[in-house]
Amino acid sequence: MRRASVDTVLEKVLVANRGEIAVRVMRTCREMGIATVAVYSDLDRDAMHVRMADEAYALGGQTAAESYLRTDAILSAVARSGADAVHPGYGFLSENPDFARAVTDRGVTFVGPPPEAMEVMGDKISSRLAADRAGVPGVPGRSEPLSSPDEVVAFGEEHGWPVAIKAAFGGGGRGMKVVRTAAEAADALESAQREAQAYFGRPEVYLERYLAWPRHIEMQVLADAHGHVLWLGERDCSCQRRHQKLIEESPAPDFPDAMRQAMGAAAVEVSRACGYVNAGTVEFLVQDGAFYFLEMNTRLQVEHPVTELVTGLDLVACQLRIAAGEPLAFGQDDIERRGHAIEVRINAEDPAGGRFVPSPGTIAAFDAPSGPGVRLDAGYAAGDTVSQYYDNLVAKLVVWAEDRDAARRRMLRALGETRIEGIATTIRADEAILSHADFADARHSTKWVEERLDLSQVPVAGGGTAAAGELEPDRELREVTAEVEGRRYRLKLWVPAGAGGARGAGGTGGAGGPRSGRATGSERATGSGQAAGGAPRPGARGAHSGGPASGSGSVAVPMQGTIVKVLVSPGDRVQAGQTVCILEAMKMENAINAERDGVVKEVRVSAGDSVGGGDVVAVIE
Repeated sequence: MRRASVDTVLEKVLVANRGEIAVRVMRTCREMGIATVAVYSDLDRDAMHVRMADEAYALGGQTAAESYLRTDAILSAVARSGADAVHPGYGFLSENPDFARAVTDRGVTFVGPPPEAMEVMGDKISSRLAADRAGVPGVPGRSEPLSSPDEVVAFGEEHGWPVAIKAAFGGGGRGMKVVRTAAEAADALESAQREAQAYFGRPEVYLERYLAWPRHIEMQVLADAHGHVLWLGERDCSCQRRHQKLIEESPAPDFPDAMRQAMGAAAVEVSRACGYVNAGTVEFLVQDGAFYFLEMNTRLQVEHPVTELVTGLDLVACQLRIAAGEPLAFGQDDIERRGHAIEVRINAEDPAGGRFVPSPGTIAAFDAPSGPGVRLDAGYAAGDTVSQYYDNLVAKLVVWAEDRDAARRRMLRALGETRIEGIATTIRADEAILSHADFADARHSTKWVEERLDLSQVPVAGGGTAAAGELEPDRELREVTAEVEGRRYRLKLWVPAGAGGARGAGGTGGAGGPRSGRATGSERATGSGQAAGGAPRPGARGAHSGGPASGSGSVAVPMQGTIVKVLVSPGDRVQAGQTVCILEAMKMENAINAERDGVVKEVRVSAGDSVGGGDVVAVIE
């Protein structure tokens, strides 16, 4: 295949994201000779993406809304850094046309589609209409935002239950709720709107039929500004829990080539229908020999590495060259797909019993796998903290082999080599999936993990070595005055609590600091405050400690998070299994249920309260 030119007009790229994807983008930028700029919240001041960047700028705040969703703070960092391009990664503002337009209005290149295309396809409702105009049918549903649970009930009674409520301005299962009966409609709509607002900054949701046993198959597309639109191949993303992907692979197993070609052509038509430019993914549901348009993700996908391994392309490099105005240097007939690739998402969740409970905390040890055909894209290392306030993706493990079974066995070997301590992860569940005969024979669907896979024997993982998401009590923020090359700066430094002056504050040096001549000292000075080797603080509370015993009258939360809704009051009679309150952790809502029948004696929390693992939220007698 002919390769694209390495020449580009981009010199400095600000990555408006965090974690694994920010690190991934920065690595390609470094290979292309492009300087990188990181942005970070108060909780991420020592994060891996900050350590890797040439420069880093503080956004302030802890939650996503206070930091990575703040357009004004990101634009300020763009201006101060002199970046000539912004890569949004995925999640956060990556599919927000107002953000893209705010970037381009300042003469800065947005590494993504035009805002107009994003408005059509980033909104899942208008994208359904655009696909229909392109002759690509979608899953039956409503093409307008929901405003009342009555609309959910009417749709369910007409088309049959269950139905799916989905976020209009997001994806990845965030803000999606399956409604199985009319009685669930009101609570499901409210929960979906809350999750959509928290993760994407927009509360709009829509409705569609929920298919019984579909496969989730998507097409990677590339389009340049010169009229060339290509499809690179498909990915099967059917292994999911809570409508969020766990394992992805390319090519899709047991998949007819005639459908592959038709789906690729449909993806190109959908892309052309909205004037798409840059990398994007057109997603479909496949059932009973037919495929239905699901949505278009107007950004790079989490699972893009499997396409990279089977095509030999660097999709981030393609994105940057397209954004710089270069035409694609290859055509549809030049694309070669070879072998088989599988990606496993390693999330900070405890999968014991199939519950997939979020597990924020500090990583005490992280031994990465190696060997032929193994790739690890990680956003954390030993000593880093996985916060309750952000997505729980720790790393992506990707393997390539000559065929699917060889790739499956290679992935099992690589997972066996992976050791992560201090937090619970999904590794044991991933092994159970890959070892199952249904997966090996491609008999799975998007509902297979939750309805057919037996995870009852997956042991409870030891997780949560430190309370995540809170500023450390042993560190404090101080203002000091410093001179850099004769210029006076007023700095804010994180220093050990009670320390004299700025002693031990860290500054800009050390192995984790920026390379000489690249970063501005006033932007990168942060404290360390950790024990040698990144060990967690003594006495820190575990994220899964202190859970209630079976049948306990004390209702406790299993993890750190924020109470978003309380459903009972003192004096209410409850039954075992009844939801007492809703806890949000890592952008997911979790029902906290009573473990015994009785009367609520005490409610100890209100909506908006922060709680830690093991905290008692209600007492039942």
